[in-house]
Amino acid sequence: MTNAFTWTFLAALAAATLTRLWLARRQVAHVRAHRGAVPPTFAESIGLPAHQNAADYTVAKVRLGVADLMIGVAALLALTLGGVLRWLSGQWAGVFEAGGLWHGVALVASVALLLSALELPLSVARTFVVEARFGFNRMTPALFLADLAKHTLLGAALGLPLLMLVLWLMQRMGEWWWLTVWLAWMGFNLLILLIYPTFIAPLFNKFAPLEDPALAGRIDALLARCGFRSKGLYVMDGSRRSAHGNAYFTGFGAAKRIVFFDTLLSRLAPAEVEAVLAHELGHFRRHHVWKRITLLFALSLALLWVLGRLIGEPWFYDGLNAGAPGAATGLLLFVLVLPVFTFFLQPFTSLYSRKHEFEADAYAAAHASAAELVKALVKLYRDNAATLTPDPLHSAFYDSHPPAATRIARLQASS
Repeated sequence: MTNAFTWTFLAALAAATLTRLWLARRQVAHVRAHRGAVPPTFAESIGLPAHQNAADYTVAKVRLGVADLMIGVAALLALTLGGVLRWLSGQWAGVFEAGGLWHGVALVASVALLLSALELPLSVARTFVVEARFGFNRMTPALFLADLAKHTLLGAALGLPLLMLVLWLMQRMGEWWWLTVWLAWMGFNLLILLIYPTFIAPLFNKFAPLEDPALAGRIDALLARCGFRSKGLYVMDGSRRSAHGNAYFTGFGAAKRIVFFDTLLSRLAPAEVEAVLAHELGHFRRHHVWKRITLLFALSLALLWVLGRLIGEPWFYDGLNAGAPGAATGLLLFVLVLPVFTFFLQPFTSLYSRKHEFEADAYAAAHASAAELVKALVKLYRDNAATLTPDPLHSAFYDSHPPAATRIARLQASS
């Protein structure tokens, strides 16, 4: 049944989709227009062939992103206005009691599996076409299938109990269900943060203690200067899957670990590794992780409150052709349509993330060497084929890190 909300949803979906397509077109055009010359900031350190390769890689990723977008829009329309969600609910009502706990679990799980199946061809194309074409993929088909199986089983092992708890709370806790679901959601996320380094990450990668004594000594000195205590320094076999390099912190409290990709250590000099780690320490010292977790929890509380107001409203279900109101159906509809209505908040979250990156860079410049961090970043831009010339508007919308030229200029000014 069509109502005012149907047209509101379609208008929001059209606005978000057309904006994303327009931004993608701008990005491709801007990167291509600057493909023929390396920006002056990088002219001495990055050659023209590497710059052109990065431009082509960026364009290829944008094109795949457009395909992903269009498949996602088609799936959303099919599930909602196309009646697929309503049909699935009816099919499961023939097996479980309609509106009951098991009916809800089956409905949510079947939609999740359907969306995962639609994503699978894109994941294959991303890994074995785009990443392989530009020399980054080291994933074998066997490892890809093994990872897929592990992700599926892990998702079921962690997600299904959480889903059952959420649906049970929604059905049993009355009008304040949204608050109890929020508390459960917070507890689940904190539990994952706690167990990820020890139990989840090792399912996919091997972690070995850092064996280079000179580098380990240099890092220990940096940690001492910064007052940081870690459970250990580890090297991860990232090269099994990709040629991209990275470093990160994981866990919290006594479980904190520092992890380096083996690909990162193979490319950077010890002083550069120290500077990259100082940047990561900056995130810790500026409490960025906890600030983001706090923001996530605050937003999730607000959104669950909104869902609490919507879940009993017939117009919400009628407008999306979803049938009768219900806990599982309402939860699914909310999760499916929420990105449509929040898309234009993306620039603010990106701006917030870039602010944190600048703060972490400033911390690294104060506790290590800004010049070494610049050298490390330039190598990573080159080796990871990161574009040096993104479209400014596209970057403002999506990029969690500052544009390369802006970031390097700030670091050079501080050295």
